[in-house]
Amino acid sequence: MEKLAIFGGSPVRDKPIYYGRQCIEQDDIDAVAEVLRGDLITCGPKVEQLEKKLCEVTGAKYAVVVSSGTAALHLAALAAGFQEGDEVIVSSITFAASANCVRYCGAIPVFADIDPETYNIDPQSIEKLITPRTRGIVAVDFTGQAVKHDEIGRICREHGLTLIEDAAHAIGTKYKGKPVGSIADMTCFSFHPVKTVTGGEGGAITTNDEKLYRRLFRLRTHGITRDPGEMVHPTDALWYNEQVELGFNYRMTDFQAALLLSQLSKLDRFSARRREIVETYNRIFSQMPELILQKEIPESDTTRHLYVIRLNPERLVCDRRQFFDALYAENVCPQVHYLPVYWHSYYEKLGYSRGLCPNAEAYYQWSMSIPLYYSLTDGEVEDTVRAVKKVVSYYRKKEGDAAQQGGTR
Repeated sequence: MEKLAIFGGSPVRDKPIYYGRQCIEQDDIDAVAEVLRGDLITCGPKVEQLEKKLCEVTGAKYAVVVSSGTAALHLAALAAGFQEGDEVIVSSITFAASANCVRYCGAIPVFADIDPETYNIDPQSIEKLITPRTRGIVAVDFTGQAVKHDEIGRICREHGLTLIEDAAHAIGTKYKGKPVGSIADMTCFSFHPVKTVTGGEGGAITTNDEKLYRRLFRLRTHGITRDPGEMVHPTDALWYNEQVELGFNYRMTDFQAALLLSQLSKLDRFSARRREIVETYNRIFSQMPELILQKEIPESDTTRHLYVIRLNPERLVCDRRQFFDALYAENVCPQVHYLPVYWHSYYEKLGYSRGLCPNAEAYYQWSMSIPLYYSLTDGEVEDTVRAVKKVVSYYRKKEGDAAQQGGTR
């Protein structure tokens, strides 16, 4: 039986398009296969090669690759010295890991509101939240757009705070011509399959601080070192290694590193295609008053990970759920990024209440992400646009419509 769209009739597409997808090409497969045929599939040379490549891409002096973006955030929070009783200011619209890394250290996440136009963490909100217990900021480059580094950097210098940039969305982005990864005290990346480049899983931390780098390097592998200069009981025995602190097994395999090396060689191409799709969406959707588009600051040369549309309740007679379900029924499958972190039940149990960040909560009520990835074809972009237009047309508020949000038609 033919699937019916939510309004009746056939959907815009026969097969679904999801909001994100990896692009794996033959050279990526060959790079992984070469490692799998070799002697070392972990703890081998590809990890070090990847770290050197990430330094080239980001302009950072040092890079430490790890098993996930969450692992990167955890190690960065540990290296920053966050501990029980400390407060760390975090964006409210982000994946939970941006705040969880603070909790892993026993510290207290303090949620800052977002700029209502850019959806990034608002520097003015940050300043209002600083107390004598504040030790750092986790600032998220939401959708790939760089945060306002000039303003946040000034705040950090004035108050002696460590800046961890959560750039899980932002590989390839530049701020005032400087690549993301070379600006904050530590920058964390994610290589999940929906990101611009992928290792299947994986993450990385970049920094210009040698002391932070050495600690991150140790923490990745159980806190064990082979450097006699870091040992309590140094020796020149070739077999000897020493655990000098409590660390973790957050290593990346060599075949993941090989995949990422291959993917990073295509970063410029992947970024250009994402920008092209964003420009198409912007050109069309900016003419539709029923939709509100994310504003970009001129300082950010953005490789966009997500494309967010925000519904204008003054122009539509539906809520976000109705619009989302209707779009999904057209086989254009959106996603929501994100629930305000402190709305999660875990954080509710810790005593966080709704109403902390009004801009974030208003954003969440009306926003969703539509398909954006390198291998999205021109035809799929056209289908996405057609589906959005179809749903907007059905729910568009017309003269005489009930003013009540979500009114029936």
